[in-house]
Parts: sequence; C-alpha cells; structure tokens
Amino acid sequence: MSNNNQDKAPQEEKQCPKCDCSGGAPAWMVTYSDLVTLLLTFFVLLLSMASMDEVKFTAASSSIRDAFGVHSKPARIDFSLPILPSVPISKFAPIQNEMATKIYKRIESQIKESKVPEDIELIKKDNDTIILRINNSILFNKGQSTVSPTAYPLLRKIADIIRPLPMRLRIEGHTDSSPVSTRKIDNWNLSVERAVSVMRFFKKSDLLPLDRMAAIGYGSERPVAPNTSEENMTKNRRVDFVLRANTLIGIGPTGAKPGEIPL
Repeated sequence: MSNNNQDKAPQEEKQCPKCDCSGGAPAWMVTYSDLVTLLLTFFVLLLSMASMDEVKFTAASSSIRDAFGVHSKPARIDFSLPILPSVPISKFAPIQNEMATKIYKRIESQIKESKVPEDIELIKKDNDTIILRINNSILFNKGQSTVSPTAYPLLRKIADIIRPLPMRLRIEGHTDSSPVSTRKIDNWNLSVERAVSVMRFFKKSDLLPLDRMAAIGYGSERPVAPNTSEENMTKNRRVDFVLRANTLIGIGPTGAKPGEIPL
C-alpha cells in the first residue's frame, strides 16, 4: 500500500531556470525611429513637389563636393541656352486686326438697320482704323459751324453705335478749296469749329465721354477728290468720325506716332 501511495503522489513540476535576458531596445529608440521615418517622408514629399533647376542643382552639388574635397575640378554642367524665336517686327497684332474687322462689320450692320442717309460712308483703313464719313450738308447749314437741329437724331444714332466700342474717336472737319464768302474766317477755322461743335454736342448731351474724343480741322488740305468740279467739292466738304483701337503694340498708350496728334 505504501508503495502504491507513493506512486500516486503528485510529482513536483520542474521549473526552468530564469534567464537573465535584456528587454530589447530602449523605449526612446522606437520614438526616435518613428521621428526619423517621418522626417524622411517629409523631405521626400518636398523633393517630389519641388521643381528642380538642373543648372542650379549641378552647381550646388559641385560646390558641396569641393567643400568636402571630393574633387578639385568643378563639375561639368550640361545645359543648353533656350533659343527664343524672333518676334516679327509688326505694328499691329493679328488679334487687333481681327477685332477691327469684326467692329467694321458690326457698324456696317447697325448703319443699315438704323436707316441713316445714304451720304454716310463707312471706310476701313490701316487695319486698325475705321472712318465714318458724313457730308457737311447733313450736319451744318451752308457756311455755318453750329450743328443743325435736324442733325441731332443722326448724331445720337452715331453716338449709340460708337459708345460700346473699345475705340477712341477723332472728329475731323474738312472743307473744299473755295473761300468762305459769308464769314470772315478761312476754311481751316471753319473746319475746326465744325469738328469742335460736333464734339461739344456729344459732350453736352452726355452721349460720349470727353476723354474718348478729340477734334481737329484740316480745312482743304486733305481732299478725297480734286477740287475741280462741284461734285468733287461736295465730297470734300465732310466730317470724318475716325475710330481707332485703344491699344497698339510698341507705340505707347494712345498709339500716336512721333509728330502725329494722338487720339
């Protein structure tokens, strides 16, 4: 019995000896590794978003290598200077010419719709200039410089056409070569007074702002036909509404040439 009891007695478990092992890397090492990884990622992102200048990058790399004594000769910089195409010497831009053509067609259509007198002539000139030509007999009485009341509706229609356009207006007065018999002034003074009279009408009626207009008289110096017949002289007695684009290339804000009266 004693032997059996001894066999059935619970056996004591054997315990492994405790090993004297360290607990791995210090706790601060994990935080440091995360910080370094984040910094690396941050600078990689900065590099991917930056635009690299090959010339500056190569020069900077060469400077750093020289500072550390890697080599004595400067690094070879491989780059080529860009060759820019020469700009054609042109006074007018293509877009400006296209704009003037569109404006010309627009004015032409509005004149037809407005049923203005047939004596009004529309002319496109110099790619950026549009001339609206009106005979003096429509605007003035013979030998007079004051706008005739019968011309008020016509001038209002002209102002309505010009107002929305991105163009400046120059009002030019012209006469024929015959002397003015009913007044004690010459043709040049009469042409100036008529041009100023039209501009004054636009200003007083608040049809056009004064800073968009200019008035000038040429007398008989710029005829459109020789003053050899009454028909030609009638053509020369006129008021030209000269419209020009606001901007020109290489000529300044008003586009005036040297010695030319700007708009």
